[in-house]
Amino acid sequence: MKRILLILTGGTIASVDTDEGLRPGITPEDLRKSLAEITDFCEIEILPLLNVDSTNIQPEHWQMIEKAVEENFDNYDGFVITHGTDTMAYTAAALSYMIQNPHKPIVITGSQKPLVKTITDARKNLRDSFRFACEENVNGVYLVFNGEVILGTRARKVRSKSFNAFDSINYPIAAFVDNDRVVRYVELKGEDKPVSFSQKLAPKVFLLKLVPGIKPDILDYIGDNYDAVIIESYGVGGIPFADERNFLDKLESLTRKNCIVVIATQVMLEGSDVELYEVGFKAMSRYHLLQAYDMTTEALVAKLMWLLGKGYDFDTFQREFYRPVANDLLRGQ
Repeated sequence: MKRILLILTGGTIASVDTDEGLRPGITPEDLRKSLAEITDFCEIEILPLLNVDSTNIQPEHWQMIEKAVEENFDNYDGFVITHGTDTMAYTAAALSYMIQNPHKPIVITGSQKPLVKTITDARKNLRDSFRFACEENVNGVYLVFNGEVILGTRARKVRSKSFNAFDSINYPIAAFVDNDRVVRYVELKGEDKPVSFSQKLAPKVFLLKLVPGIKPDILDYIGDNYDAVIIESYGVGGIPFADERNFLDKLESLTRKNCIVVIATQVMLEGSDVELYEVGFKAMSRYHLLQAYDMTTEALVAKLMWLLGKGYDFDTFQREFYRPVANDLLRGQ
């Protein structure tokens, strides 16, 4: 049987009732009791790494998870990480950049209802995750939820309460788990390259969502306090330039401050095409800007933190930004 390391980080799946609402509190021993039927097809060891609500997950925690996988990498056939759902997609994306070409499955899962509840999705998600982690020729970071296997760079939480909480954005789901059967939809083996680990992150990334009426002065603060900004614009992507709410001059100021600017879209599906309209063409043609294309916001945030940690000059940063990692980008330059 394959040996799988279960890494615990907390979240709803590990939560118990308190006077102040649900809080992570289940013990590894209690969790182990729920894994009895899973041990019929794999050997499980448990590493209690964190016990936090995923709202409190930070880049420093991603580094802790990466370190736990790296230190135990040679001793196990795969990894399952339990995690809260609220920031699970960010963690899945971050690990996809920090651990590349692992030649083993690294699976992140959780639940919408605590494991201790009578009606819960936790048991199914755990079983599905371990079943997938025991698959042959699986390479990479995946999020497993409600039977769906989603690439770590493509996952997004799209429902706040339902069991089918996650979806794969601008990319097919990788596989589907049906009890003991795994149906693959895309190639899961990965590239024939050695595994690489990286803990270095630069977390000063700002996400700015444009709304009608927003003043461009906000970019002054961002440029002074952050190393990169993702501007979520409308439609295929564009930057307002009319009247007193002209953002173009502020973009020039940002580039002088060596702040990386990425234009993305607030629209969840199909991605950006910034130069299609005048409102985007003017910005892209005048300034050193990048655009997200079909990348998810979660992957954008993680990729920027990962690239900023490498200290690249702009030309190198631009080239590496558009280099696909774990199928995070289908269309680039």
